[in-house]
Amino acid sequence: MQAGARPGNLDQATKDFLSARSQLFGIAYRLLGSAVEAEDIVQETWLRWQNTDRAKVHEPAAFLTTVATRLAINLAQSARVRRESYVGPWLPEPVDTAQDPQLGAERAEALEMAVLMLLEKLNPVERTAYVLREAFDYPYGRVAEILETTEANARQLVSRGRRHLAAERRERVAPAAHRRLLKVFLAAARTGDLAVLEDVLAADVVSYSDGGGVRGASRIPVVGRRHVAQYLVAFAPRFWPQTEVRWVEANARPAVLVSSGGAPVALLSVDVSADGIDRIMWVMNPAKLSPYVAALSG
Repeated sequence: MQAGARPGNLDQATKDFLSARSQLFGIAYRLLGSAVEAEDIVQETWLRWQNTDRAKVHEPAAFLTTVATRLAINLAQSARVRRESYVGPWLPEPVDTAQDPQLGAERAEALEMAVLMLLEKLNPVERTAYVLREAFDYPYGRVAEILETTEANARQLVSRGRRHLAAERRERVAPAAHRRLLKVFLAAARTGDLAVLEDVLAADVVSYSDGGGVRGASRIPVVGRRHVAQYLVAFAPRFWPQTEVRWVEANARPAVLVSSGGAPVALLSVDVSADGIDRIMWVMNPAKLSPYVAALSG
């Protein structure tokens, strides 16, 4: 314990921490795209909270949020370097949102797989400003305080995040339409139906397979309606026989868990606009699939 620290009432400290926990995890997950790393941030925040002179902390939730957010920014900066050497496309580690559809936030912003992918292109500070404002509805003054910047700069950072997403992503369809198109896509992908695949895919669709160099996934994104449809047709007889599919929820959207012999091999999710499916995301890296599957059965 740091010199001069007075632990105070540990029962109260635990209550304060537990009441903030889902929000701490939600912020860290959105910044890192990894549930495992977000959990590490939450644990580190708890250790720091135990060793803090809590008698001097007037707003425990604000203090805990600031600690967790700054820890997550530091980790996100080092994660950027690691991801430059990642084998193949990088996708976020999926999370089961069935119990908490907004993952500790005021709004479900910055939670879908495609959004987390796009936010990865922003620097960690820009991403943090966007997440705190759009998902957690923090006032700009509070965002500025956490980021140790001015309120004017916090507004600029949030605005940059909004512009980036608006430029990269079309307006989404309603959840029912999303699920319906995923269902049609799944049936066509399993049977290798080229005509139906071309019908549901947007002209500029991109298919990303994240195998992390472990699974036999495509190491480059497949781009364009014709190429993606042909790729899926060629892929069908090698991939789908002897597999079972299970409808699940991942990152607040319907998804499909594909297993073979009882072992998970892929989580399939899509991003859908009025033009059709414009992103197909296959999480096949066992290190990302395992925590998700464990959470499903937990």
